[in-house]
Amino acid sequence: MLALAALANPALAVSSGAPAVDAVDWWSELPPYRASAADAPAAAETPAPRPAAEPPPSPIAAADPGDVWDRIRSGFALPDLATKPVAAALRWYQERPDYIDRMASRASLYLFHIVEEVEKRGMPSELALLPFVESAMQPEAESHARASGLWQFIPSTGKRYALEQNVWKDERRDVVESTRAALDYLQKLYDDFGDWHLALAAYNMGEGGLARAIQRNRRAKKPTNYASLRLPRETQFYVPKLQAIKNIVRDPAAHGITLPAIRNEPYFVTITKTRDIDVTTAAELAEMPLDRFLALNPSFNRPVILGAAQPTLLLPADRVETFRSNLAAYEATGQPLASWTAYTLKPNETLAKIAERAGISEAKLREANRVPPRYKLAPGSTILIPRDETMDEDIAPELLRASFTLVPDGRNLRQITYRVRRGDTLDKVARRWNVRPDEIVAWNRLRSEELFAGQRLRLTVAVQPAPKKAAAPAKKSAATAKVHATARKSAARSIANIAGARR
Repeated sequence: MLALAALANPALAVSSGAPAVDAVDWWSELPPYRASAADAPAAAETPAPRPAAEPPPSPIAAADPGDVWDRIRSGFALPDLATKPVAAALRWYQERPDYIDRMASRASLYLFHIVEEVEKRGMPSELALLPFVESAMQPEAESHARASGLWQFIPSTGKRYALEQNVWKDERRDVVESTRAALDYLQKLYDDFGDWHLALAAYNMGEGGLARAIQRNRRAKKPTNYASLRLPRETQFYVPKLQAIKNIVRDPAAHGITLPAIRNEPYFVTITKTRDIDVTTAAELAEMPLDRFLALNPSFNRPVILGAAQPTLLLPADRVETFRSNLAAYEATGQPLASWTAYTLKPNETLAKIAERAGISEAKLREANRVPPRYKLAPGSTILIPRDETMDEDIAPELLRASFTLVPDGRNLRQITYRVRRGDTLDKVARRWNVRPDEIVAWNRLRSEELFAGQRLRLTVAVQPAPKKAAAPAKKSAATAKVHATARKSAARSIANIAGARR
């Protein structure tokens, strides 16, 4: 079983074995790119919407009709791009077969569901590959811009598409809900711009920024297709990355890649719980490793799942009956499924005092409630505390909207963003800003202590006192100034007299 820290932070719990490169903005390693006429795709930029009926046959003979990859190939509908950024992206991926293998292995849990949802809407199947570009198929991924999940929603866009974000869960990391929201958003962008490449660009940079780029080209009487627009550097490589992934999926062997087989059947099924249950208990009842359970259920922010929210749990299809039978046996014992309950802080209460009363260390209380170093909670915040034998009730429904406000634990602290430089290590950054390495890990939910150039870190550091200004020279009094002026005039006359005498 994983430590309590993993429960408090699901991002720490998923042991994908992926190094820091899984999250790197790899396009930052590439030379600047400017579109030219030679880069324009040969095919028309506006694709015909794929009908919801039987998809066209795959250009590659299907070796295994039960494989999801062949199902994706059969639904390709976007016009191909053959540009320099596509070639650069393809080379980058070809040089990292282990990276592709890790992403594809993670995808085995989610890809069938994503393909199903894409096909239900009659969308091009290339869209099912977008999480490879967005998050390397990691539902717990979080960017420096606070985008989260497989589809990398920022908080505001997540709320716009009904992804719940509260103390207890963040549906941006929910595999089912985030996929629904992402496809809703992509369809809206396609309806706005009438072109899937433009819709994808808008998904990356925002519809307002893309609309301005299109308007600039219109004013200059230039084409307004994706390849002709002047876009931010990341967006220049965004659609080409998807094209590169598409090329690899279309013919893996031609690119020296072997994709792991993913059967064309559901990997997980959903069940609904109406009672509080610990994350660890749920995993144990399903008789599966905790990290595997969290890989399917990364949206839960705390070590307890609130029954009042009627949460949906994802379980491997072959674990459902095991879960149900073990649950029935467990409930027959009369033991509670949850070992945590909620408590709201009163004015002047500290975590240290609450931890002492609850018989738990302050460090474990912080881990369970995701309170990072150098921070404290504002009064009125609701936290988890251990549940004892006198507490029979589950967490009340009204606490689903509980307040949880972090404030710096000191007036002289401020939060900054630091961009990692080449040669930086966790220890070097910690020494430079007079913080501890473990604090940097906690603030940024790092899964690896290895840093990479360009990575952005959130740091909470002491404010340096402003340097004292040098004392201004005392102002001369009017009388003193008059005496000095008279003396200067007298000296000037004396010099003039001496000079005249010498003539």
